Amino acid sequence: MFALGNLLLVIVATVLFAVLAPIAGCLLAGLDRIISARMQGRVGPPLLQPYYDVRKLLAKEDVSVSGVDGVYMTCALVFTAFAGGIFFAGDNLLMSAFIITMASLFFIMAAYSSRSPFAELGAGRETLQVMAYEPMVLLMAVCFFMAAHTFMVDGVLDLERPIIATTLPAFLGFLFILTIKLRKSPFDIAMSHHAHQEIVRGTITEMSGRTLAKVEVMHWCENILFLGWVAMFFVWSNPASIVLAVIVALAIWFLEIFIDNNFARVKWQTMLNSSWLVALVFGGVNVIFLAFV
Repeated sequence: MFALGNLLLVIVATVLFAVLAPIAGCLLAGLDRIISARMQGRVGPPLLQPYYDVRKLLAKEDVSVSGVDGVYMTCALVFTAFAGGIFFAGDNLLMSAFIITMASLFFIMAAYSSRSPFAELGAGRETLQVMAYEPMVLLMAVCFFMAAHTFMVDGVLDLERPIIATTLPAFLGFLFILTIKLRKSPFDIAMSHHAHQEIVRGTITEMSGRTLAKVEVMHWCENILFLGWVAMFFVWSNPASIVLAVIVALAIWFLEIFIDNNFARVKWQTMLNSSWLVALVFGGVNVIFLAFV
Protein backbone atom coordinates (compact mmCIF):
# COMPACT_ATOMS: atom_id res chain seq x y z
CA MET A 1 0.00 0.00 0.00
CA PHE A 2 1.17 3.52 -0.79
CA ALA A 3 1.54 6.00 2.04
CA LEU A 4 -0.60 9.09 1.46
CA GLY A 5 2.42 11.29 0.66
CA ASN A 6 3.80 8.73 -1.79
CA LEU A 7 0.39 8.31 -3.41
CA LEU A 8 0.04 12.04 -4.01
CA LEU A 9 3.56 12.18 -5.42
CA VAL A 10 2.82 9.27 -7.77
CA ILE A 11 -0.42 10.91 -8.93
CA VAL A 12 1.37 14.18 -9.70
CA ALA A 13 4.20 12.30 -11.43
CA THR A 14 1.67 10.29 -13.46
CA VAL A 15 -0.05 13.45 -14.67
CA LEU A 16 3.30 15.04 -15.58
CA PHE A 17 4.42 11.84 -17.30
CA ALA A 18 1.16 11.66 -19.25
CA VAL A 19 1.78 15.21 -20.50
CA LEU A 20 5.55 15.29 -21.03
CA ALA A 21 6.36 11.71 -22.07
CA PRO A 22 4.30 11.85 -25.30
CA ILE A 23 6.11 15.07 -26.25
CA ALA A 24 9.56 13.60 -25.67
CA GLY A 25 8.52 10.26 -27.16
CA CYS A 26 7.16 11.96 -30.27
CA LEU A 27 10.45 13.81 -30.81
CA LEU A 28 12.42 10.59 -30.35
CA ALA A 29 10.13 8.80 -32.81
CA GLY A 30 10.72 11.58 -35.33
CA LEU A 31 14.49 11.37 -34.83
CA ASP A 32 14.25 7.59 -35.15
CA ARG A 33 12.67 7.96 -38.60
CA ILE A 34 15.23 10.53 -39.72
CA ILE A 35 18.24 8.52 -38.50
CA SER A 36 16.82 5.31 -40.00
CA ALA A 37 16.32 7.11 -43.32
CA ARG A 38 19.90 8.37 -43.28
CA MET A 39 21.18 4.86 -42.61
CA GLN A 40 19.18 3.67 -45.63
CA GLY A 41 20.35 6.48 -47.91
CA ARG A 42 17.04 8.40 -47.80
CA VAL A 43 16.13 11.92 -46.72
CA GLY A 44 13.37 10.85 -44.37
CA PRO A 45 10.26 12.63 -43.05
CA PRO A 46 10.24 15.85 -41.00
CA LEU A 47 10.95 15.65 -37.27
CA LEU A 48 7.30 16.16 -36.30
CA GLN A 49 5.90 13.58 -38.73
CA PRO A 50 4.80 11.24 -35.89
CA TYR A 51 2.80 14.13 -34.42
CA TYR A 52 1.20 14.86 -37.79
CA ASP A 53 0.28 11.17 -38.14
CA VAL A 54 -1.36 11.00 -34.71
CA ARG A 55 -3.18 14.30 -35.25
CA LYS A 56 -4.61 12.90 -38.50
CA LEU A 57 -5.66 9.67 -36.75
CA LEU A 58 -7.48 11.63 -34.04
CA ALA A 59 -9.48 13.42 -36.74
CA LYS A 60 -10.51 10.19 -38.46
CA GLU A 61 -13.58 8.14 -37.69
CA ASP A 62 -12.87 5.30 -35.29
CA VAL A 63 -14.06 2.21 -37.18
CA SER A 64 -14.05 -0.76 -34.80
CA VAL A 65 -14.88 -4.37 -35.57
CA SER A 66 -15.46 -5.41 -31.95
CA GLY A 67 -16.42 -2.11 -30.33
CA VAL A 68 -14.22 -2.74 -27.27
CA ASP A 69 -10.68 -2.43 -28.64
CA GLY A 70 -10.77 1.32 -27.96
CA VAL A 71 -11.64 0.65 -24.30
CA TYR A 72 -8.80 -1.85 -23.97
CA MET A 73 -6.35 0.62 -25.54
CA THR A 74 -7.49 3.35 -23.17
CA CYS A 75 -6.75 1.02 -20.26
CA ALA A 76 -3.34 0.19 -21.75
CA LEU A 77 -2.53 3.88 -22.10
CA VAL A 78 -3.62 4.65 -18.53
CA PHE A 79 -1.54 1.79 -17.12
CA THR A 80 1.47 2.94 -19.13
CA ALA A 81 1.14 6.46 -17.71
CA PHE A 82 0.75 5.05 -14.19
CA ALA A 83 3.86 2.86 -14.59
CA GLY A 84 5.82 5.91 -15.76
CA GLY A 85 4.50 7.99 -12.88
CA ILE A 86 5.56 5.39 -10.33
CA PHE A 87 9.06 5.16 -11.80
CA PHE A 88 9.76 8.87 -12.22
CA ALA A 89 8.32 9.59 -8.78
CA GLY A 90 11.19 7.45 -7.48
CA ASP A 91 8.80 4.81 -6.19
CA ASN A 92 8.71 1.00 -6.49
CA LEU A 93 10.57 -0.35 -9.56
CA LEU A 94 8.95 -3.78 -9.30
CA MET A 95 5.47 -2.23 -9.22
CA SER A 96 6.33 -0.15 -12.29
CA ALA A 97 7.44 -3.30 -14.12
CA PHE A 98 4.25 -5.17 -13.18
CA ILE A 99 1.98 -2.32 -14.27
CA ILE A 100 3.68 -1.84 -17.65
CA THR A 101 3.16 -5.57 -18.19
CA MET A 102 -0.54 -5.07 -17.44
CA ALA A 103 -0.57 -2.40 -20.16
CA SER A 104 0.89 -4.95 -22.59
CA LEU A 105 -1.83 -7.44 -21.66
CA PHE A 106 -4.56 -4.90 -22.39
CA PHE A 107 -2.88 -4.21 -25.74
CA ILE A 108 -2.99 -7.95 -26.49
CA MET A 109 -6.67 -8.12 -25.48
CA ALA A 110 -7.43 -5.21 -27.83
CA ALA A 111 -5.89 -7.14 -30.72
CA TYR A 112 -7.70 -10.39 -29.86
CA SER A 113 -11.05 -8.58 -29.59
CA SER A 114 -11.15 -7.88 -33.34
CA ARG A 115 -11.29 -11.61 -34.20
CA SER A 116 -9.19 -10.88 -37.29
CA PRO A 117 -6.80 -13.75 -38.17
CA PHE A 118 -4.01 -11.25 -38.80
CA ALA A 119 -4.61 -9.42 -35.50
CA GLU A 120 -4.92 -12.69 -33.59
CA LEU A 121 -1.61 -13.88 -35.02
CA GLY A 122 -0.03 -10.59 -33.99
CA ALA A 123 -1.57 -10.87 -30.51
CA GLY A 124 -0.15 -14.37 -30.16
CA ARG A 125 3.28 -13.11 -31.11
CA GLU A 126 2.92 -10.17 -28.72
CA THR A 127 2.20 -12.69 -25.96
CA LEU A 128 5.37 -14.56 -26.88
CA GLN A 129 7.32 -11.32 -26.63
CA VAL A 130 6.00 -10.75 -23.10
CA MET A 131 7.00 -14.32 -22.20
CA ALA A 132 10.45 -13.69 -23.67
CA TYR A 133 11.38 -10.47 -21.88
CA GLU A 134 9.52 -10.74 -18.59
CA PRO A 135 11.98 -13.12 -16.83
CA MET A 136 14.89 -10.74 -17.49
CA VAL A 137 12.86 -7.73 -16.34
CA LEU A 138 12.06 -9.48 -13.05
CA LEU A 139 15.68 -10.55 -12.57
CA MET A 140 16.78 -6.97 -13.25
CA ALA A 141 14.43 -5.77 -10.51
CA VAL A 142 15.74 -8.47 -8.14
CA CYS A 143 19.34 -7.44 -8.83
CA PHE A 144 18.39 -3.81 -8.25
CA PHE A 145 16.92 -4.74 -4.87
CA MET A 146 19.95 -6.80 -3.87
CA ALA A 147 22.35 -3.99 -4.85
CA ALA A 148 20.38 -1.01 -3.50
CA HIS A 149 18.63 -2.92 -0.64
CA THR A 150 15.31 -1.46 -1.76
CA PHE A 151 12.90 -1.54 -4.69
CA MET A 152 12.48 2.23 -4.41
CA VAL A 153 14.01 3.93 -7.45
CA ASP A 154 15.09 7.00 -5.48
CA GLY A 155 17.28 4.68 -3.42
CA VAL A 156 20.00 5.13 -6.07
CA LEU A 157 20.36 8.76 -4.92
CA ASP A 158 21.83 7.51 -1.63
CA LEU A 159 24.50 5.33 -3.26
CA GLU A 160 28.16 6.35 -3.37
CA ARG A 161 28.61 4.82 -6.83
CA PRO A 162 26.30 3.94 -9.72
CA ILE A 163 24.41 0.71 -9.26
CA ILE A 164 25.79 -0.64 -12.53
CA ALA A 165 29.07 -1.23 -10.67
CA THR A 166 27.51 -4.35 -9.14
CA THR A 167 24.72 -5.07 -11.66
CA LEU A 168 26.57 -4.98 -14.99
CA PRO A 169 25.46 -8.51 -16.05
CA ALA A 170 21.81 -7.65 -15.30
CA PHE A 171 22.19 -4.41 -17.24
CA LEU A 172 23.59 -6.25 -20.27
CA GLY A 173 20.77 -8.77 -20.06
CA PHE A 174 18.26 -5.94 -19.90
CA LEU A 175 19.82 -4.33 -22.99
CA PHE A 176 19.23 -7.59 -24.86
CA ILE A 177 15.53 -7.70 -24.09
CA LEU A 178 15.22 -3.92 -24.51
CA THR A 179 15.26 -4.55 -28.26
CA ILE A 180 12.07 -6.58 -27.80
CA LYS A 181 10.41 -3.99 -25.59
CA LEU A 182 11.22 -1.17 -28.04
CA ARG A 183 9.80 -3.33 -30.88
CA LYS A 184 13.01 -3.23 -32.86
CA SER A 185 14.31 -5.75 -35.38
CA PRO A 186 15.36 -8.57 -35.09
CA PHE A 187 12.67 -9.08 -32.43
CA ASP A 188 9.74 -7.12 -33.92
CA ILE A 189 7.78 -10.30 -34.61
CA ALA A 190 4.35 -8.97 -33.58
CA MET A 191 4.35 -5.75 -35.59
CA SER A 192 6.89 -3.60 -37.40
CA HIS A 193 7.35 0.14 -37.72
CA HIS A 194 8.91 -0.31 -41.16
CA ALA A 195 7.00 -1.03 -44.37
CA HIS A 196 9.74 -3.26 -45.74
CA GLN A 197 9.11 -5.82 -43.01
CA GLU A 198 5.45 -6.55 -43.65
CA ILE A 199 2.31 -5.29 -45.39
CA VAL A 200 -0.24 -6.35 -42.74
CA ARG A 201 0.76 -4.95 -39.34
CA GLY A 202 -0.24 -7.88 -37.15
CA THR A 203 -1.47 -6.68 -33.76
CA ILE A 204 -2.95 -3.39 -34.97
CA THR A 205 -4.34 -4.60 -38.33
CA GLU A 206 -7.96 -3.82 -37.43
CA MET A 207 -7.30 -0.64 -35.41
CA SER A 208 -7.97 2.81 -36.81
CA GLY A 209 -8.69 6.39 -35.86
CA ARG A 210 -8.43 7.30 -32.18
CA THR A 211 -7.68 3.71 -31.15
CA LEU A 212 -4.62 3.59 -33.40
CA ALA A 213 -3.58 7.03 -32.13
CA LYS A 214 -3.65 5.62 -28.57
CA VAL A 215 -1.32 2.82 -29.69
CA GLU A 216 1.22 5.30 -31.03
CA VAL A 217 1.08 7.51 -27.92
CA MET A 218 1.44 4.43 -25.72
CA HIS A 219 4.60 3.45 -27.62
CA TRP A 220 6.02 6.94 -27.15
CA CYS A 221 5.42 6.72 -23.39
CA GLU A 222 6.87 3.20 -23.22
CA ASN A 223 10.07 4.35 -24.92
CA ILE A 224 10.58 7.13 -22.38
CA LEU A 225 9.95 4.76 -19.47
CA PHE A 226 12.36 2.11 -20.76
CA LEU A 227 15.08 4.70 -21.40
CA GLY A 228 14.47 5.83 -17.82
CA TRP A 229 15.18 2.27 -16.69
CA VAL A 230 18.47 2.44 -18.59
CA ALA A 231 19.39 5.79 -17.02
CA MET A 232 18.62 4.45 -13.54
CA PHE A 233 21.77 2.29 -13.62
CA PHE A 234 24.01 5.37 -13.92
CA VAL A 235 22.56 7.67 -11.25
CA TRP A 236 24.04 7.95 -7.79
CA SER A 237 24.42 10.61 -5.07
CA ASN A 238 26.41 12.95 -7.35
CA PRO A 239 23.91 15.35 -9.06
CA ALA A 240 26.11 15.42 -12.19
CA SER A 241 25.34 11.72 -12.66
CA ILE A 242 21.93 12.68 -14.04
CA VAL A 243 23.64 14.22 -17.07
CA LEU A 244 25.71 11.07 -17.52
CA ALA A 245 22.58 8.93 -17.24
CA VAL A 246 20.77 10.93 -19.94
CA ILE A 247 23.78 10.68 -22.28
CA VAL A 248 24.02 6.92 -21.79
CA ALA A 249 20.26 6.47 -22.34
CA LEU A 250 20.45 8.40 -25.62
CA ALA A 251 23.50 6.40 -26.70
CA ILE A 252 21.61 3.13 -26.02
CA TRP A 253 18.64 4.49 -27.96
CA PHE A 254 20.90 5.20 -30.95
CA LEU A 255 22.36 1.70 -30.63
CA GLU A 256 18.84 0.25 -30.80
CA ILE A 257 18.16 2.19 -34.01
CA PHE A 258 21.42 0.85 -35.48
CA ILE A 259 20.45 -2.72 -34.57
CA ASP A 260 16.96 -2.19 -35.98
CA ASN A 261 18.38 -1.16 -39.37
CA ASN A 262 21.07 -3.81 -39.63
CA PHE A 263 19.50 -7.08 -38.49
CA ALA A 264 16.75 -9.13 -40.11
CA ARG A 265 13.79 -10.45 -38.15
CA VAL A 266 14.29 -13.82 -36.45
CA LYS A 267 11.80 -16.61 -35.77
CA TRP A 268 9.85 -16.53 -32.52
CA GLN A 269 11.62 -19.68 -31.33
CA THR A 270 14.98 -17.92 -31.62
CA MET A 271 13.69 -14.89 -29.74
CA LEU A 272 12.21 -16.94 -26.91
CA ASN A 273 15.18 -19.30 -26.49
CA SER A 274 17.81 -16.55 -26.67
CA SER A 275 15.93 -14.29 -24.24
CA TRP A 276 15.53 -17.03 -21.64
CA LEU A 277 19.17 -18.06 -22.07
CA VAL A 278 20.30 -14.47 -21.54
CA ALA A 279 18.06 -14.18 -18.46
CA LEU A 280 19.44 -17.43 -17.05
CA VAL A 281 23.10 -16.58 -17.68
CA PHE A 282 23.30 -12.81 -17.12
CA GLY A 283 20.51 -12.48 -14.56
CA GLY A 284 21.41 -15.69 -12.74
CA VAL A 285 25.11 -14.86 -12.57
CA ASN A 286 24.37 -11.39 -11.21
CA VAL A 287 22.01 -12.74 -8.55
CA ILE A 288 24.64 -15.25 -7.41
CA PHE A 289 27.34 -12.55 -7.39
CA LEU A 290 25.24 -10.15 -5.31
CA ALA A 291 24.31 -12.94 -2.89
CA PHE A 292 27.98 -13.30 -1.93
CA VAL A 293 29.06 -9.63 -2.07
